[in-house]
Amino acid sequence: MYTRWSVVRSVLLLQLLGCSGVVGATERPNIVWITTEDNSPDWLRLYEPGGAPMPNVERLAEQGLTFEAAYANSPVCSAARSTLLLGCYGPRVSTHYHRALTKAALAEPLKPYPLYFREAGYYTANCSKTDYNIIESAAIWDESSNRASYRNREAGQPFFQVWSLHETHESRTHATFDKKADAAYVSKPEQMKVFPYHPDTALFRKLYAHYLDQHRETDRRIGGFLDQLVADGLMEETIVFIFGDHGGVLPRSKGYAYESGLRVPLVVSVPKKWQHLFPAPAGSRIQGCVSFVDFAATAMKLAGLEPPAHMDGTPFLGAGVTLEEVNRRDTVIGYADRFDEKMDMVRTLRKGRFKYIRNYQPYHPDGVFNAYRYKQACYREWFRLATAGELNEVQRAFFERRAPEALYDLESDPHETVNLAQDPAYRAIAKSMRIELREALQAMPDLSFYPEAVLAREALADPVAFGEARRHQIRALSELADLQCIDFQAASGELANAIQSSCSMTRYWGWMGATAFGSEAQAWVPEAKEALANDTDPLVRLRALEFLAQLEPLEMVVPLTEMIKQTTCSMEQLTFLQTAAWLQLIEPAVRFDVGEKDLRSGSKLMETLLSIRLDYLSTAGRSAAIK
Repeated sequence: MYTRWSVVRSVLLLQLLGCSGVVGATERPNIVWITTEDNSPDWLRLYEPGGAPMPNVERLAEQGLTFEAAYANSPVCSAARSTLLLGCYGPRVSTHYHRALTKAALAEPLKPYPLYFREAGYYTANCSKTDYNIIESAAIWDESSNRASYRNREAGQPFFQVWSLHETHESRTHATFDKKADAAYVSKPEQMKVFPYHPDTALFRKLYAHYLDQHRETDRRIGGFLDQLVADGLMEETIVFIFGDHGGVLPRSKGYAYESGLRVPLVVSVPKKWQHLFPAPAGSRIQGCVSFVDFAATAMKLAGLEPPAHMDGTPFLGAGVTLEEVNRRDTVIGYADRFDEKMDMVRTLRKGRFKYIRNYQPYHPDGVFNAYRYKQACYREWFRLATAGELNEVQRAFFERRAPEALYDLESDPHETVNLAQDPAYRAIAKSMRIELREALQAMPDLSFYPEAVLAREALADPVAFGEARRHQIRALSELADLQCIDFQAASGELANAIQSSCSMTRYWGWMGATAFGSEAQAWVPEAKEALANDTDPLVRLRALEFLAQLEPLEMVVPLTEMIKQTTCSMEQLTFLQTAAWLQLIEPAVRFDVGEKDLRSGSKLMETLLSIRLDYLSTAGRSAAIK
């Protein structure tokens, strides 16, 4: 096992010195990415004292670099993986929805990073997850399967290998840990320290312990992969990355743009042969912020390849990259949008010790039902306790209306529970970060200022060109959206103009802004009823309905039911059903007379998501989902 690595490596180095034919002697480094699914630093002893002991990862860290502030840009699988694949922000290239109901095309010059490595003579092997939100017009990898291996390359050929490990994946918490015998736990549930936003129950403690145990198994498998490299005489020729594919799997992590969903562990080995490519000696801990959008450019830099100008990321390792440069990196952008049937639009900016979160649809709580999430028993228990009024303020916040913006001091509040955005002492910081984030989204430009149904119809043949042609409008819409974050009296004039605009997208964001202000904007009820009855855009009618629904929820059941039944667009119908789920959350008495016969046809995935939503909205389905 990898526990013998240092001894075995010494023997192999002696063999290298005496035998020119040893496999792996290359002029360019091999690169390996080992991704552990649904993982965050909270669960590793390398980062937190109460984390799982992972001796193989810890030994690699002793002979490599540990990154303290590494991030996925999206907190969910396909969106995060697509960012890795392209080195581009998902909202710029429309790869940010999980899962893509209509996949984005890649127009020139965009292409996946493995193709650059193949062109440079590398053998590329992916074992085995893809899960990309793009149309794959040609093979991305030399080999992509559960048997894909660098061992299939030509003699002496450098390689890029990806291994994906599933032991910590969310599915390992479905109908597993809650039935696990007490004697089967290595980590002890009674010793678990529960995060402040979770209820401290026996079930949650078991989940924590189970998840730590899964990390031990992950480490065992990592050791096996490293042993293989040692056995093949390749360890000193290979740069190894070990990182999570996004944040952890416990409630309020995967799928949500908090630190628990975005921050990942990252360890990179530093072979002596390639030390000149690293900004710090082995054993160092790096403080600078890096994120998935940087990984492709970094790997290319390590291999001596020039990252293309269209990649959004910048290398944090490689020839010429200094420690000072890396540690100056203090900014990361994150994004969370649709996860399966649950829709949202959240953007984040980590800058130094502060984290800024922008909730663009703040009246929809984080806890709007998502079927895959609620397969986990702790989600169901959490919801039951919220419904019963048995949670404290921090614990029940997941099921309540959010603030349009939030600011957290990560040094004093690593779990993001105290929103400082309206604190007079921090208001200037919140405003500054709001402006910085908005300018970054405008610079992309961020396509989510158009609803997904619009993008599906108009953008996906060439998302980048679509965004470039609409930079001016995206700028205007983002500024309109940010009126949610200021005083209502200051915002009301522009919002009043927006809801009467001749542009449907302006009206759309005007009503989103009005709804974010809630009862403060109730004087616009007549305008909202007019828009609900007569607006030519069904998505604008929906946003006007939401404005009315927060004031008069039961009165909106009939018009929303009619909208669900009458639309001919399956993407619009999924959006309408999201609003129905939100309405049922804020008013449990709400029921919708909609059946399978009313669902619109689409892809198999779309039909599945529509059926899932419909099932939850039924009395029996809702009871089954949370029992």
